[in-house]
Amino acid sequence: MAAIKDVAAEAGVSAATVSRVLNDHPSVSAESRARVLAAVAALGYRPNAVARSLRTDETRTLGLVISDVLNPYFTSLARAVEEEARALGYSVIIGNADERPELQDHHVRTLLDRRIDGLLLSPADRGAKLIIDAVRAATPVVFVDRWIPGVDVPVVRADGRAAVRELVAHLLALGHRRPAIIAGPAATTTGSERVDAFRAALGEHGVALPEAYIGQGDFQAESGRRAAERFLDLPRPPDAVFAADNLMALGALDAFRARGLRVPEDIALAAFDDIPWFVHTDPPITAVAQPTDELGRAAVRALVERIAGREPPSVTLPARLVVRSSCGAGRPPGRVGPPRGRVDPQPDAPPGRTEPESPEPGAPDPVPSERNPSARSRRSDP
Repeated sequence: MAAIKDVAAEAGVSAATVSRVLNDHPSVSAESRARVLAAVAALGYRPNAVARSLRTDETRTLGLVISDVLNPYFTSLARAVEEEARALGYSVIIGNADERPELQDHHVRTLLDRRIDGLLLSPADRGAKLIIDAVRAATPVVFVDRWIPGVDVPVVRADGRAAVRELVAHLLALGHRRPAIIAGPAATTTGSERVDAFRAALGEHGVALPEAYIGQGDFQAESGRRAAERFLDLPRPPDAVFAADNLMALGALDAFRARGLRVPEDIALAAFDDIPWFVHTDPPITAVAQPTDELGRAAVRALVERIAGREPPSVTLPARLVVRSSCGAGRPPGRVGPPRGRVDPQPDAPPGRTEPESPEPGAPDPVPSERNPSARSRRSDP
């Protein structure tokens, strides 16, 4: 393997001149620069990245700690980060926190020990002391998707509130009266934010979100299945379920099928975070789609700005609703409850407000649901 002295001999210059050319120093003449670059190409010389980092205090390496590499949303995000970083001359080392704060800390500590130039994070919780300490130590950090409130670093994220409002209007227009949500961990900003957005959107239509209709999940499929089963075991189960991420939606779908329920004929299903194979499920699943590629690329650009000593602003991009058939869209009129586009108020409701068909999930159900006429008997099925 060629060394820097071999390049110097081939180019007829000193080793110091070769070093200046490789580090893009402006003091080298155009003629010497051309001879050095020609020698580098002829000899196939590759600079020693470790030695160079010791001289320049730069490794041209970024760290990325994502919440769950098995979640297709984060897989897509990581790919966009890697592509943008490579285009800007950086390599990326990825750590998978698996939604576990202690594993997140392990990856952060390892990346800092490897002297990365900057760190991209989707925090697994709000109180990660190691991350806060890294920011205080002037490590360039950018949060992507999730963030830690009160920590003053740029945040690159999507705003899903408008899309969730569209989803709620879509559900109500199709006649659904008892919507429920499977939430992510309250310790994450996205976990609490999506519940708040869903509750606020229902409130705009005068529809309550009882506590029994809020299932607790952890952004993984098994928690979605368990939450859906708890919903189905209620005396008056919901007629629509919104899962706050894609994996929990797939878990809920498994629970519905295990009880013999059909989607959307018996119960509607929607998800936050669209994924490519939602179009291939039966039925295709309605979802809130985040601009994953744009988020990953914007996060890298913001981090490179931080590494250069500048203060880039936070970036918020809009999410959008992708309507498919899992809530009843495209079915013949009359198949889903009352007429579409109308929410029937109770006689005593104030003008402009409506109430859910049954404000208390535990209240008696005098008649079977039109969408789920046999849900009670199916709940006892194995």
